[in-house]
Amino acid sequence: MLQLGLLLLLALSNPGFARERILDYFSDIQVAGDGSLLVEEQIEVEAEGNKIKRGIFRDFPTEYKDRLGNRYRVDFELLEVRRDGHSEPYHTEDQSNGIRIYVGNKNVILQPGVYRYTLRYRTNRQLGFFADHDELYWNVTGNGWDFPIERAGARVTLPPGVPTDAIRVEGYTGAQGGQDQQYNARVDGNGTALFETTAPLPPRHGLTLVTSWPKGHVTEPDAQQHLNWFLSDNQGVLIAGGGILLLLGYFTVVWYRVGRDPELGVIIPLYTPPKGYSPASMRFVRRMGYDHQTFAAAVVNMAVKGYLKIKEDKAGKFTLEKTGKSPTLAPGEGAIASALFGTSDHKIKLHHTNHKKIAKALEAHKNSLQRDYEKRYFVTNSSFIIPGVLITLALLGIGLWGAGSEEKWMLGAFIIVWLSIWSMGVFTLSVHLYRAWRDARSSSIGSYTTVVSSALFALPFFAGEVAGIIILTEAISLPFTLTLLLAIAINVMFYEWLKAPTLAGQRLLQQVEGFRQYLSVAEQDELNFKHPPDKTPELFEAYLPYALALGVEQQWAERFSQVLAGAGQDGHSYHPGWYSGKSWNSHNLTGFTSTMGSAMGSAISSSSSPPGSSSGSGGGGSSGGGGGGGGGGGW
Repeated sequence: MLQLGLLLLLALSNPGFARERILDYFSDIQVAGDGSLLVEEQIEVEAEGNKIKRGIFRDFPTEYKDRLGNRYRVDFELLEVRRDGHSEPYHTEDQSNGIRIYVGNKNVILQPGVYRYTLRYRTNRQLGFFADHDELYWNVTGNGWDFPIERAGARVTLPPGVPTDAIRVEGYTGAQGGQDQQYNARVDGNGTALFETTAPLPPRHGLTLVTSWPKGHVTEPDAQQHLNWFLSDNQGVLIAGGGILLLLGYFTVVWYRVGRDPELGVIIPLYTPPKGYSPASMRFVRRMGYDHQTFAAAVVNMAVKGYLKIKEDKAGKFTLEKTGKSPTLAPGEGAIASALFGTSDHKIKLHHTNHKKIAKALEAHKNSLQRDYEKRYFVTNSSFIIPGVLITLALLGIGLWGAGSEEKWMLGAFIIVWLSIWSMGVFTLSVHLYRAWRDARSSSIGSYTTVVSSALFALPFFAGEVAGIIILTEAISLPFTLTLLLAIAINVMFYEWLKAPTLAGQRLLQQVEGFRQYLSVAEQDELNFKHPPDKTPELFEAYLPYALALGVEQQWAERFSQVLAGAGQDGHSYHPGWYSGKSWNSHNLTGFTSTMGSAMGSAISSSSSPPGSSSGSGGGGSSGGGGGGGGGGGW
């Protein structure tokens, strides 16, 4: 018998029998005519000294986000805190999305027992105003309590004059997002909506109510009020808008003063290139910058001159091989020759295993062109970009500062840094895909296979970019993300737009555009020219590097298709001596010129890098939805 008593005593002392819980949770909600709520919560708890030592804490959300990610803040004014009918000490602590109320004295430990806590507070902006009704969609208990709730209920009192038979009530129980129906709801004869659970609520479960009534009994905020609230909640939007205007204003003034290109005047077609200028130098000045196509034009020009031969294997890989001849090379072309071949090498494959040597040649070529043509023929005005970048960084800092909690701005900062690095890879893949697609348009079916495989490879990277932008939007807001992307776009665009030719550059560009006009004219329009040069294989080869440099190689090739198809000797079709490989076809010159242009540029590029807001009614709500909510625990 003694042993049985001891076992019973141990069982009763087990937390499973004597556990802390909420015995009764009742909320009295009064809806005022101005749309504010006066709420009194009665929370009766059984304390055992485990989690409830000094009292309880109650979390109340005050910050939400609308469907666009904009911040939406509700007011919360705590009016009274009592325990067992007597005033009780409390203190508050800011949370990431609201406020936490600690009820109790930190120096007083409660005896085990049952305590009834009362919290009275006022809040606003909790009602939904829809086309045919207004409603209160309210999370009574919150779904964040550590304890089970034996009973929960609520009473909603509406403003005077609401017809009783026009009041609609619904509810939900369960975990966050649940739609259980373990509750009863009714409207009494006074027009008061009453709710009560029909089963205990486990920890992290709650009761949510929906009460709706006809329009006209609660003052609906007008557009001006909504705008005032939006600007108050999202002050960063005002700052962002002002920052974008400042950024645009700054760059517009700078562009007007230093970035406007002078008028080129009347362009006269020229049958010969400007004397003393290589194809690469013409492209460099015309673009006011360097790219891999500039290098490709120089290599093809070196081949046409006889310095080297371009060999393409069946896999589309290129090898550059010295011929032993010593034609006169432009300074930039000489820099390429020295970097690629030195004094002993006589050939090099455009493959990433040779990336160091090819990258060195690219850099030497770029430096040579910059030394000879930049500042003399054009200015980049890149120093004027620095203030724009500083304005953008200031906008970024203000946006992160206005994110709210430390967790949000730290997440936002991390995502921005990650996106900055990730986006460079995505940009590189995008350029590669574009070049592959461009090559495929004038090449074989196999080239489209390359495009598809490249696209499939790049797809996860693009998905990561989109995911990063979505996470940034969720962490901060959609306006912040849009502002950041817009500011970056403005900086990038004006980086290009601020470049401007000098007077010497303007004179050169007039000649370049005149020569480009001749290269690009359609065959049927050539008759409009006075005494154009005869179309011969030698002319096609001599001007092909210039056509590649100026982006008109397709038009240039189309004019010579018939000429070169019948230009061979002894019954054989014509073939350029400086190229051997699978791409030459005198009956499809556009495919060949595409190979010499975009495919060569792609090969150079790859080989120069190392491997390597909703309604709750009508069944559309759920437990944990709507206003109110939060949760609590003991401390």
